[in-house]
Amino acid sequence: QVQFVESGGGLVHPGGSLRLSCSTSASAFNLYIMGWYRQVPGKQREFVARINNDDNTNYADSAKGRFTISRDNAKRTVFLQMDDLKPEDTAVYYCYARNTRVGFDYWGQGTQVTVSS
Repeated sequence: QVQFVESGGGLVHPGGSLRLSCSTSASAFNLYIMGWYRQVPGKQREFVARINNDDNTNYADSAKGRFTISRDNAKRTVFLQMDDLKPEDTAVYYCYARNTRVGFDYWGQGTQVTVSS
């Protein structure tokens, strides 16, 4: 069974940085479109960033200039570097993956990010 596992969440002060990782044992990782979403209680899950299998990236307006998504296909891992974090970035962050060959979508279990002084 294909799984994607996030790590790197935690508590950080405003203005600080965190780097999230999402790894998988799935083969042909280069075929996956990878992304990050986030969710706070009572709200819908929202898009944060995406990186396609040609390394093109897209960001939510809230993430532009502060977050950077990248991937290492050899390590089967996608990263989300988050800088200048704000309290409103507090959420559970989910890794998203789409296998472009078969059209299946996958979600990680989520990792909590808390930005607080």
